[in-house]
Amino acid sequence: MAKRSRNNNHSALSADTLAIHADRHLNTTSAVVAPIFQTANFASTSPEDFAERAGQPRHPEFYTRYSNPNLQQVEHLLASLEGAEAALVTASGMGAVTAAVLSIVHAGAHVVAQTNHYGGTLNLLRDLLPRFGVTVTQVDQRKPEEFERAMKPNTKLVLVESPSNPVMRLTDLPAVAKIAKAHNALTLIDNTFATPLNQRPLEMGIDLVFHSATKYFGGHSDLIAGAIMGTTELIQKIWENHVIIGAALGPFDAWLLTRGLRTFPMRVRQHNQNALALAKFLEQHPAIKEVQYPGLDSHPQHELARRQMKDYGGMLSLEVKGGADGAYQLISNLKLGVRAASLGAVETLVVHPASNFAHYLTPEQGMAIGIMPGSVRVSVGLEAVEELIADFDQALGSVKTSKKGSQAHSAASARSQRSGAHD
Repeated sequence: MAKRSRNNNHSALSADTLAIHADRHLNTTSAVVAPIFQTANFASTSPEDFAERAGQPRHPEFYTRYSNPNLQQVEHLLASLEGAEAALVTASGMGAVTAAVLSIVHAGAHVVAQTNHYGGTLNLLRDLLPRFGVTVTQVDQRKPEEFERAMKPNTKLVLVESPSNPVMRLTDLPAVAKIAKAHNALTLIDNTFATPLNQRPLEMGIDLVFHSATKYFGGHSDLIAGAIMGTTELIQKIWENHVIIGAALGPFDAWLLTRGLRTFPMRVRQHNQNALALAKFLEQHPAIKEVQYPGLDSHPQHELARRQMKDYGGMLSLEVKGGADGAYQLISNLKLGVRAASLGAVETLVVHPASNFAHYLTPEQGMAIGIMPGSVRVSVGLEAVEELIADFDQALGSVKTSKKGSQAHSAASARSQRSGAHD
């Protein structure tokens, strides 16, 4: 059967069209949906062919830890959506950030990071890097001048996350990128919350972008993956360490990720709309002390959000009056909100951050960065927004403090401390 011809000139296409067509030229079959190359290795036609495959970095048909047609396809798609030269997919978001950081730093190097990072990234900075002779300085992400003061002659990396998990604080990306470049340091951002639909860090001078692709890229709570995007040179350098670390994404998960990306722009737009509507409703509710969402005029960094974000995402945090009791009662009373870790999925996901981050932070450390006992993080899904608002309204209507709620919170926090809470 004859293969279809494909045009790979996609530079002027929208994200909606790119998500469907950017990788089509890499599907060398006539199947509309590319097959899953569920194989560990690929056969060569001759010793010379084997030598060529083995000698070409990231050859898609040599050994799946190195690459695979499904991995190549989704990487091209991700790079197109992020506006990057190249991309690398990994087995998780932590696989992505770990491979990137370890490819940049070395013994004696210094890293500047934020005080508020996703818990796994925090562990990498606080617990793993010092074991290899790397020092880390953490600063308030809201103050570019603190990044400047923290820079040293041996600073090799500035690591940021904006909006940050879970308290929705922002980093002035152009300002930080300028500071880092002046000191010959690379910049790396966790862009998971924003996605490239809402924020384009590479266009603001950031060198590398990583994502937990589990979240909005996958979008259906059915896969674990990570992704790093940047220049071809930097991604190649990271890949060389990635194959040693071994956090390779499997072909089936790569295929699932590609499928999720087909509807990614449409889904993110609806996440944006639902989150803004829910945030506006919650901000006026008498049981709510505060709502943290960059799209609200009340957000302390709303003007920065307007400058560097195209839209404001599907994530929000709120603080319920009544502390942990109120937060637990809200979460317990929701009928549509799913009580589960992770985010960016079609269903609304609701967690208690103080419990979720208990593996990484003491209660005092959490409160120091804005994670209060009454905080609730909401990953707003794609349900009909009027039904979602009604669900939160009824759940908040019965919020009241109680001794039973305090005891439940204490027991759950203790369990989290023992077993670890991950997201």
